[in-house]
This record gives sequence, structure tokens and C-alpha cells, in this order.
Amino acid sequence: MNATAYCLMNALESEASAIARGLRRRDPDLLDRLIEQYQHRLLRYLTYLSGNRELAEDLFQETWIRVLERGHQYDGKHEFSTWLYAVARNLTIDYLRKKSAVSLDGLMEGTNDDEPRTRLDPPDTRPPAWEVVQQHEQAERINAALIGIPAEYRETVVLRFQEGLALEEIAIVTGAKLGTVKSRLYRGLNLLMEQLGGIQA
Repeated sequence: MNATAYCLMNALESEASAIARGLRRRDPDLLDRLIEQYQHRLLRYLTYLSGNRELAEDLFQETWIRVLERGHQYDGKHEFSTWLYAVARNLTIDYLRKKSAVSLDGLMEGTNDDEPRTRLDPPDTRPPAWEVVQQHEQAERINAALIGIPAEYRETVVLRFQEGLALEEIAIVTGAKLGTVKSRLYRGLNLLMEQLGGIQA
């Protein structure tokens, strides 16, 4: 490991430790900062996980309440985002099981055509108008394709490419073995490409 990587690793560890200490103290400033830092990513993840924007907004609020209540359980050994996604995922699964008494995968395989599709946020830059339209259309195509693949593959693809989690972190969030995560990612990407091919045709 070179010196830069070592320094970066130590900085991440000290940041995670500082967050863990702050959560144990229930530091309100820290919680505000974490909400501001992760709000868009967490809401997007919950929307894909639950398949419903309104439900995702409710679960978003519940997730932060759970973080406040159980922040002392975060030990700082992994990045905060990994723990946060695991909390959000468990909350979503619990809610959906209580409501429908079926598995998350079963709930998420079918989507309701009456519900509006959630769009990916466009970049916050100012490119020419035709590029904005093109990017928006591409984001909608990818979103529609993602909704068309089974839940476990969709979740893995979203965590890897939209949330930027490492494979090991995805394994922690989902409780799956690393080999399973790799397999789901590979299969999910293939299904996504098939869906995109079908949408384009």
C-alpha cells in the first residue's frame, strides 16, 4: 500500500470513528450534516427498493429516526453509508412484510403501471439544451429498464453504480456472500442491457 492510499484509509477510518462517537452522543449537528450529505442518495435507493416514491419518502424519515435511536450500534468499522443503507434496507423489508406478508422480491417483481416512474436527477451542470434533453431521455430509459429487472439484481446494480458502494459493502448491506453479490451484479447488468435493447428497438 502506497503512502497516499494509507493516508486516505486512515482519514476514512477517523471520519467513521468521529461519526460513531457523534451518534453515541446523539449530536444534532452531526445528524443534520449526515442528512444533508446522504439525503439524495438514500431517497433514491429507497425509491428503487420500495418501488414507490411516496413510500420511499416515509421510509426516508423512518430511517433517520432509526439512525437517531440506534446510532450507538454504528461501530465505525465500515463507512457510515454502508451501515445507513443496511438500516434503510431492513426497515423497508420489515415494512413491506408487515403490510403484505410477502417477500421483498415478490413485491418488487411487479410494478404498478398507474404509479409515476421516478426519474434520475439530471446533472447540476449547464450543458446545451439538446444535451440536457438527451441526458434526460437516457436517464428515463435506464430507469425504466432498471424497474423491469428482478429486485435483487436491481438493488445490486443501484448500490454499485448509482451509490458507488464497493462489492464488499454491498455484501454487508444485503447480507449476501461476496460471490452472490458478484453474480447478481453480472446477471443484473446483462438483464439491464437486454431491457435497454428492448426499449431502444
